[in-house]
Amino acid sequence: MKTSYDILKTLLRTEKGAMIEKDRQYIFRVATPATKTEIKKAVEEIYKVKVQAVNVTNVPGKRKRVRMQYGYKSDWKKAVVTLKEGSKIEVA
Repeated sequence: MKTSYDILKTLLRTEKGAMIEKDRQYIFRVATPATKTEIKKAVEEIYKVKVQAVNVTNVPGKRKRVRMQYGYKSDWKKAVVTLKEGSKIEVA
């Protein structure tokens, strides 16, 4: 059984993430097989907030080169979580 900490990998702190925080939206890196309902439950359990909506996207890995060989970074899943009015995640 997956725990909430297995579903949510990290809270992404990027420029875009900082701009959309004022709209009560936060960006998370999540486990690839996680569903929207699992992500919603995990955020509510860990951060003790109410979630309004969850949008997810699969991010393809970038092509990288090491010397003469090409390879790819691994694919990952990104979730944009919108919180209900009055909810907020305290970010240090």
